[in-house]
Amino acid sequence: GLYNAVTDCGAGGFSSAVGEMGEEIGAEVWLDKAPLKYEGLSYTEIWISEAQERMVFAVPEEKWQRFEELCASESVEATVIGKFVPTGNLVLKYQEQVVADLAMSFMHDGRPDVVRKAVYQPVEESAEVCVDANDCESTLKAILGSLNVASKHWVIRQYDHEVLGGSVVKPLVGVMRDGPSDAAVVRPRLESRRGLAISCGMNPCFGDIDPYHMAASSIDEAIRNCVAVGSDPDRIAILDNFCWGYTDRPETLGALVRAAIACQDMALTYKTPFISGKDSLNNEFSYTAAGGERKTISIPATLLISAMGQVPDVGKCVTMDLKRPGNVVYLVGKTFDEMGGSHWNLVNESTGGAVPKVDAARNRGLYLNLHKAISGGLVRSCHDLSEGGLAVAAAEMAFAGGFGLQLELDSVCARDQLDAGVVLFSESNGRLLCEIEAGKVSEFESVIGDDCCQIGVVNEGDELAVLCNGDKLICSRLDELKSAWQSPLNWS
Repeated sequence: GLYNAVTDCGAGGFSSAVGEMGEEIGAEVWLDKAPLKYEGLSYTEIWISEAQERMVFAVPEEKWQRFEELCASESVEATVIGKFVPTGNLVLKYQEQVVADLAMSFMHDGRPDVVRKAVYQPVEESAEVCVDANDCESTLKAILGSLNVASKHWVIRQYDHEVLGGSVVKPLVGVMRDGPSDAAVVRPRLESRRGLAISCGMNPCFGDIDPYHMAASSIDEAIRNCVAVGSDPDRIAILDNFCWGYTDRPETLGALVRAAIACQDMALTYKTPFISGKDSLNNEFSYTAAGGERKTISIPATLLISAMGQVPDVGKCVTMDLKRPGNVVYLVGKTFDEMGGSHWNLVNESTGGAVPKVDAARNRGLYLNLHKAISGGLVRSCHDLSEGGLAVAAAEMAFAGGFGLQLELDSVCARDQLDAGVVLFSESNGRLLCEIEAGKVSEFESVIGDDCCQIGVVNEGDELAVLCNGDKLICSRLDELKSAWQSPLNWS
């Protein structure tokens, strides 16, 4: 209760932070009081600098001393740079000179609204992709080594992800602590067993086909990752981060609008509020090519979704690594012939196929049931299916746990009327792999219902084997799969 409001100094620095907080009152800012990282900044630069790791607090005068002492106890510098005054104006002073005096009403409402035209022309989905089941093993290793999927251990270990020692599920998990966790879980208060799961979802390749389904898939993936480690689906909040090209173009703005519509639709159906977000628009670079031709490179339409989910009891969290031979593996969720924008296409330099879509109402019900199963202690490991589909998820679970895994796809192919190659590499949303103890199979099936299909068994071996109708599609040593996954960013 030491402060009334807080805003981070993001875009625009002090100008946006103070300008927004003081909109209804007015503010006076003493720019020469602001601590500087560099000498010689003008008052204009001080006002609009976007230097990081700064926040503006509104602290009642009688609580300032306690607030300052609290900051000092954490080695955080706190400085009074002004006050809110009921003038309705924003007044900036520098060395006792008034350098700006603007009405807050003019700042916030004085500029006419910008009206732009947005146009979206749907891309016709091309023919279905023919996935060669005879090439599954080499394709799996190629996808594991693709940069979107490959291990990010080098990056993760450059930064302190163990601040205050409150991590429960780490970014890398498993017997050798090198498997890719779906989400991280932390305990903000060490005296409590409640936790917070942090995850993300991003599928820019889908945006080349349809930005609506790209955005919807990113939201579903972020939520799915949170649920996979033990989050309550009713207690998840999300954030958006739009990265787009030059939005003055009607077609580029149209793609942005279509993605935003998906955000609204998904948030309402999943009941996951957007609590914050940001955008980085106009991400383009122009240059003069050989011969004098002027060219422009534009970023793909990309939406990163971050999710934060509450975990009621961190003692019931699960990780993605296989736990014990003899346990049964289930595919949860339904697979569709949705190869558009897939990593199978990427590594095979192919195009075509339907973009993955999201049945949010169905998936929400599935995630609620899965949370019941996890909370009830029925699930030993859980891993979501995203980039690379079932094949990649199974490989990661196996080499993270250090146990062999044999999958048989006959029942899934028959149920969903799909070829084995599509079952292995489709990136349909709303799917997870779950490891269940043999004695809890019937109870798990009763909780999940028709949305699960038994497809495999954990064993003592050192291979991932995938069969369909008696044909062995994949038979790969775990160390080879892990090496394919780790080698692209295995810098030292």
